[in-house]
Amino acid sequence: MKKLPTEYKNFLPKLTISINAKNSLLFLLIISLILLCLPFLVGLAGNAWVRILTFSMLYIMLALGLNIVIGYAGLLDLGYVAFYAVGAYLFALLTSPHLIENFQWIEQTFPLGFGLSSWSIILLSAILAGFTGILLGFPVLRLRGDYLAIVTLGFGEIIRIFLNNLNAPVNLTNGPQGISNIAPITILNLDFSRNLELGGLIFSSIHLHYYLFLGLTILIVLASIRLENSRLGRAWLAVKEDEVAAKAMGINTRNIKLLAFGLGASFGGISGSMFASFQGFVSPESFVLMESIIIVSMVVLGGMGNVMGVIVGAILLYAIPEILRLIARPLQEILFSAEIIPSEALRMLVYGMSMVLIMLLKPKGLISRKIL
Repeated sequence: MKKLPTEYKNFLPKLTISINAKNSLLFLLIISLILLCLPFLVGLAGNAWVRILTFSMLYIMLALGLNIVIGYAGLLDLGYVAFYAVGAYLFALLTSPHLIENFQWIEQTFPLGFGLSSWSIILLSAILAGFTGILLGFPVLRLRGDYLAIVTLGFGEIIRIFLNNLNAPVNLTNGPQGISNIAPITILNLDFSRNLELGGLIFSSIHLHYYLFLGLTILIVLASIRLENSRLGRAWLAVKEDEVAAKAMGINTRNIKLLAFGLGASFGGISGSMFASFQGFVSPESFVLMESIIIVSMVVLGGMGNVMGVIVGAILLYAIPEILRLIARPLQEILFSAEIIPSEALRMLVYGMSMVLIMLLKPKGLISRKIL
């Protein structure tokens, strides 16, 4: 075989890199166009489908936050929904009239309300949730596996019970009745509770929330990728693989674990504030143990430690049950002229079967992480 001259050999790698860069750019442009147009295409079938898209973005943010704890650091957390609740209730308390109505001194001190912008409240939610995560991390530093799972499960239930009972003797959370009249997010004088007409297109409130959630999801995805490839990410991986060896190599395992709990919880706090603003109402019933289990399932079934796998897992495990909620009954009436299996039972049956099949066929998740 005839050898190539040296100048051609040096040129080929540059050509390959250039082609790969162009292909990647083209792929990103196509994906961006699809994501931008998707709510209008799906909205042709009704706003319920756009709502499914919007909440899929919310669960992607939650799953990526938990992926830091489980996927990167290897710490099983069954109480992650507690940080979700902390972010949601902080946003609700600072933007609803609940506190001012129940505490007169607040109205005298802040006659115009707290006056905080939406972004500052979202940032405060992330900080408070991160601080709560660090508080959880301190007592469980020596625990691993099943013991860690039980303690974090108890922590999640403690937060929910506190929210459910902090309506007496001082009404802080309004107990099981929840907090309503939560103000919507306002960014640059754009009220996300109202429709926006731009260039002949009408963006409804749910469309605006979709784009907001999409933007935050992209930021969290980029942050997760950067963390995975950083020195901190490699330290988490070392702790996950062998904590004793990591400590022997000079890694401060205590601080590494606390950072994992804190950063993962901060993502949950951001998601909680988004949930409160979108719903306009929060109650302890939204933060039950089942929510934590669902988020853990998204991370495990998608592929622990793999950002793309977690995204796919979050979309599938949220979207499949919600789509079945909409189509299960009409589909049975078309096929059998009657509803043979109740839609709720069929929804959970398919949901459970899909998880069992994925674990049997792909025990490491749909997209497993490759460790070089």
